[in-house]
Amino acid sequence: MTDAAAIRTARGGLLDRTSDALWRRPGLLILLLMAPPALWLGIIYLGSLFALLAQSFFSIDEFSGLINYEFTLKTYGELFTPANLDIIIRTLVMSASVTVAAAIVGFPIAYYAARYARGRWKAVFYLGVMLPLWSSYLVKVYAWKLILAKEGILNWLFETLHLGWLLNAYLSLPGVGGNSLSTSFTGTFFVFLYVWLPFMVLPIQAALERVPVSMLEASGDLGARPGQTFRHVLLPLALPGVIAGSIFTFSLTLGDYIIPQLIGTSARFIGQAVYQYQGTAGNIPLAAAFAVVPIVIMGVYLWVAKRKGAFDAL
Repeated sequence: MTDAAAIRTARGGLLDRTSDALWRRPGLLILLLMAPPALWLGIIYLGSLFALLAQSFFSIDEFSGLINYEFTLKTYGELFTPANLDIIIRTLVMSASVTVAAAIVGFPIAYYAARYARGRWKAVFYLGVMLPLWSSYLVKVYAWKLILAKEGILNWLFETLHLGWLLNAYLSLPGVGGNSLSTSFTGTFFVFLYVWLPFMVLPIQAALERVPVSMLEASGDLGARPGQTFRHVLLPLALPGVIAGSIFTFSLTLGDYIIPQLIGTSARFIGQAVYQYQGTAGNIPLAAAFAVVPIVIMGVYLWVAKRKGAFDAL
């Protein structure tokens, strides 16, 4: 058999005929490639999510404790009772506080990395930002629990500097204080800020990389002071990155239930409410109604972010 005949024979196999058919029908090829992730997203993720959210339109029978599978808005009425509204407001305040603080802390870090870090210092920046993400989430939270505890290093530092009275005075403040930093809202805030800060720094750094240096130089040449250049040139151009970072920090804080469960007071957040109602309490309709809250909030948030062009910085 000649080489040409051998090639023709090999080309006549099932694999080659399938390859030729897919080459002639690119739409079929794309459909086959997209089918597995689409099925995963559609059935496993969205299907289970919709099944949970559908439960929010059912209710719990007060006598038997069983789910009443009749369409009702009674559970949503229960969601807006004062006790549950406190949980929603507390979570929103914490999420907004963490997001604003992450933007304030992360912006200078991102600016230094975008403007001044070069070569190995750039690598050091990425290593420093990414390194906390490579360690276990629970290990980081428990480490902070030890740092913030009454016998922890922060309390020891205040005592060594003879500033224990200052820490005790702060912890006596209502709303932010507690028996120790590890059992206060301040401790919860610090841990949230530490854990989610990298998700704010990286989008801002990516946005600042796109700001031409010539625009900053032109602003200075036209007589603008550094503060004016920041307010009128740098910040508006970096705003999509800030909003992109805020999507991560806000949504992650909004749905987290591990940090407030391990650090902070006994006051619940939305994530804890969902966990407890669907688990120990067995009130799945109310847990589903609580789960709708962050979805609605993030839907509005993403709509605003899209209008600001935040997705261009992702």
